[in-house]
Amino acid sequence: MRIDDYVAELNGALSGPHGPKRDLVVEARDSLVDAAAALEGEGVDPAEAERLAVAEFGEVREVAPGYQAELTAVSGRRLGVLLFLSVPITVAMWSMLWRLYPATDDAWLNQPAWFMPVSRLLDVVQLGVGLYGGLVLFALSRGARWIRRPRLAIRSMAVLVWAALPVSGGLALLLSYGASAPNTLDALPAALANLVTSAMWGLQIYCATRCLRLTRSPAR
Repeated sequence: MRIDDYVAELNGALSGPHGPKRDLVVEARDSLVDAAAALEGEGVDPAEAERLAVAEFGEVREVAPGYQAELTAVSGRRLGVLLFLSVPITVAMWSMLWRLYPATDDAWLNQPAWFMPVSRLLDVVQLGVGLYGGLVLFALSRGARWIRRPRLAIRSMAVLVWAALPVSGGLALLLSYGASAPNTLDALPAALANLVTSAMWGLQIYCATRCLRLTRSPAR
């Protein structure tokens, strides 16, 4: 098999983020080219040198699982970083807005009894997701030597995102209903905050979905 054919087959066998996948495939190709060049320097025919380099590198079905495991870990680390950073930022953003634009006296007086417990629960859910993302991120990086089943850690994080976002959205809607009394939050800051929150949630869903797809079955 020629190097280009081997690289094309390897590329088709892998799934994951485009950039890291491209880097791994390019790295594999460079290794094959270097090995073939070394053989040519010893007087081996170019076509035969490529065949020998590919044979020594290993069949795609043997090499691909290691590369795929790395791509899956990259996807997990990306989701972990996103959760660890975006969730606290979102919570802090809304807390700052309510400090800058505090509710009116009428709003506080007319709040239902369940408003504050629900608000605290929303914060706990969101911060819990962010904390778990940070723990998985640590496990996939500095703790990689001790984690025995990284695929399950990544999948559990993705499942948590899918489970927590509907809960967070429902609690947020409930708070909006409970805060129907007048408040001082201007329309523009509220719209920008909602836009940022929606963008963060969209990114989380996208990354979590990719992690679920990559961890659906063991690396090939």
